[in-house]
Amino acid sequence: MTIGYREGVAIGEIAVYVPCLMTAIFLAIRHGFGRSAGWFFLIILSLARIIGASMQIATSSNPNNISLYTGSAILTNIGFSPLMLATLGLLSRLIDSINRNKKIFLTAQYMKLIELLILVAAILGVVGGTQAGDKFSKTNTFVPQPLSKVGTALLIVSFALIIITTVMISFQTPHAEEGEHRIFFAVAASLPFMLVRLVYSGFSTFSHLKSFSLVNGNVTCLLCIALLEELAVVIIYEVMGLTLRKLPKAQVGIPVASRDSSEPMAQGQYRAQAQPKQDSTALKIFKHTIIGRIVFAFIPSGDDKGRDVEMQGQHYQK
Repeated sequence: MTIGYREGVAIGEIAVYVPCLMTAIFLAIRHGFGRSAGWFFLIILSLARIIGASMQIATSSNPNNISLYTGSAILTNIGFSPLMLATLGLLSRLIDSINRNKKIFLTAQYMKLIELLILVAAILGVVGGTQAGDKFSKTNTFVPQPLSKVGTALLIVSFALIIITTVMISFQTPHAEEGEHRIFFAVAASLPFMLVRLVYSGFSTFSHLKSFSLVNGNVTCLLCIALLEELAVVIIYEVMGLTLRKLPKAQVGIPVASRDSSEPMAQGQYRAQAQPKQDSTALKIFKHTIIGRIVFAFIPSGDDKGRDVEMQGQHYQK
């Protein structure tokens, strides 16, 4: 088995994403799979990179196995989707933190709309990549299919919405709880890297430049314009996640903001800030995937805490 440039890059991917996977699992356990969905999607991204790199390495000993090339190309293409979903999960946590002090107009429905667009884009990318793989086995040329182009277009729209959301949140960040501000700075620092990564997806999908081919394109372009950008975002998010405090399961006993912030708070004046835990749209669909079933097999479900928290909040108000 001969190890070439592409296989060497794949070995490097495994070397860096194994510790990234361990860190993402630790963060998900610490902050909660349901509470901070961003860490869950970092797990998905790390698994996609490890599996895709392993398939690329396997092509050295099985150069005629089209499925290995197709699988690696699909995982390379759709790996950007979990990164965007992780960004959306972190922004959702920041919005929740701001809402505890000041109500803002960004709603859960708006965030779920972006989430749904990204998820649909990922599904279209998988189907389109499979179609391209079937044609690759016949023509020996990997050509992105219309479904892949639609999926990439949805990613572009979703990324634009994420930028708009980040800008809107920037004006409300001072109202976030102590320590939660760093989420905004982490996301803002990651957006340029994600933009470059999205440019690579655009060129690999819409252009006919051989350098951007997912199967036999220029490895240096793939490394410098796609893989390193993804890794930079993962490192930023995980380092930031290690510094975040662990949120309590129920935000009970938080003082209600008075009309005049300088006035002392009356003793016993509190409000309940917890809501019933609900799975996001993306998580519900991911539960039906192979990786999703494996991950969620170890996650306990609990949807009956919201009612108890509400009753406790009413007790404090009395």
